[in-house]
Amino acid sequence: MVKLKNKMKNIFNTLTPILKKKFAECKLLVLDFDGVLTDNKVYVNQGGMETVSCDRSDSLGLELLRKHTNIGIFIISKEKNPVVAARAKKLKIKYISGADNKIIVLKKEIKLKKLSPKQVCFVGNDLNDVECFRMVGLGIAVNDSHPLVASIADYKTAKKGGDGAVREVCELILYSKNKNIY
Repeated sequence: MVKLKNKMKNIFNTLTPILKKKFAECKLLVLDFDGVLTDNKVYVNQGGMETVSCDRSDSLGLELLRKHTNIGIFIISKEKNPVVAARAKKLKIKYISGADNKIIVLKKEIKLKKLSPKQVCFVGNDLNDVECFRMVGLGIAVNDSHPLVASIADYKTAKKGGDGAVREVCELILYSKNKNIY
């Protein structure tokens, strides 16, 4: 655990003061599902049932964020798939699936929470996330994002989607708020 702590602390320390401030201002963490909480692959069995792969360290990161802050967490997914609902419920996170237009859903959630877009961190990976990146205070692309998404992001994770990227984001937010989780 010490190596991870030092690595994440080192990553945090390399951020610009402006980026550290953006992490610190976060009051709502919004996550895309496929490619962010998953490795962007879908597995289909002979019965047609779809499954995905998620990283348990992402789950723990979200739990730590909930435990040590009052930051809201929200999942927006284009996919209308029971796996999104099942994962969100297990993580105890509010979600919307089947969102053809993520920006409309995001605007509603920001208004509901009475926040400024500047107080929102959006983590995404693909072209349907671009509008959300442009609206929020902190747009984060996972390491294996589409090149356009990566090019407009405020921060690009060291980890890939579904492989610890969300944990990385959670820890950076915690460091920005001076929360000692270890």
